[in-house]
Amino acid sequence: MLEEIPLAGGNVSAGVVRVGDTVRRPAGPWTPAVHALLVHLHEVGFRAAPRPLGLDEKGREVLEFVPGDTVWPDRFAEVGPRARLARVGRMIREFHDAVAGFTPPPDAAWRVVIPPEDDGGGEIIAHHDLAPWNLVTDGDAWTFIDWDVAGPGSRLWDLAYAVKAFVPLSADPGWQRPDAAARVRVLADAYGLDEQQRRRLAPMLARRSRAMYDLLATGHANGTQPWARLWAEGHGEVWRRDAGYAEIHEEEWLAALLR
Repeated sequence: MLEEIPLAGGNVSAGVVRVGDTVRRPAGPWTPAVHALLVHLHEVGFRAAPRPLGLDEKGREVLEFVPGDTVWPDRFAEVGPRARLARVGRMIREFHDAVAGFTPPPDAAWRVVIPPEDDGGGEIIAHHDLAPWNLVTDGDAWTFIDWDVAGPGSRLWDLAYAVKAFVPLSADPGWQRPDAAARVRVLADAYGLDEQQRRRLAPMLARRSRAMYDLLATGHANGTQPWARLWAEGHGEVWRRDAGYAEIHEEEWLAALLR
């Protein structure tokens, strides 16, 4: 029998193990729909997602193991150069275009923890957590992992989260960048946003961070895990400050987007 090697990293990774060339993780009502999504992505040629391999004898979902390491936080320099940041924007556009033709199973159950606020709520099946902590790189191979919270969403809501995370738009002086506005523009250009979408994206950047804060605050109040634990660890305050930072600089983001 192959050894089970616990995989650390991330904030909600309890019970995730590597077994040979596979990853096993707790399944949920959403797993069949997520696996149908991943099958579709590979069928239409999108390779920046793991292949689903069903369930194991313990009822855990099985995915192909993706070699490499996550970019956040120790390897964030990998997406520092603008050309590599642009690759992230193109990957997200390729995913959104690839998923546009996906028809979910009629009994699909999704685990969307932060529904989109805009009127594109059913526009696509979004990832909802496109961030450097879910980007695994191994040389030229780049893969987005952790599709558990995929579900109905919108292109802009999905992209706004990625912009916040990959620029990053952070209130922490250790992560702030003097070229933050330019990096917002790089992602928008690489994705291919039109002017109307850019005008909608600028104020959405703060609201997307605020939505994360609200999720953790509600989880803390209700005792819902893992959000209550993350709140206790200080993540709520981080998202609150980040939302304020993005809001204060909204005009700067908009000017860069429209330049």
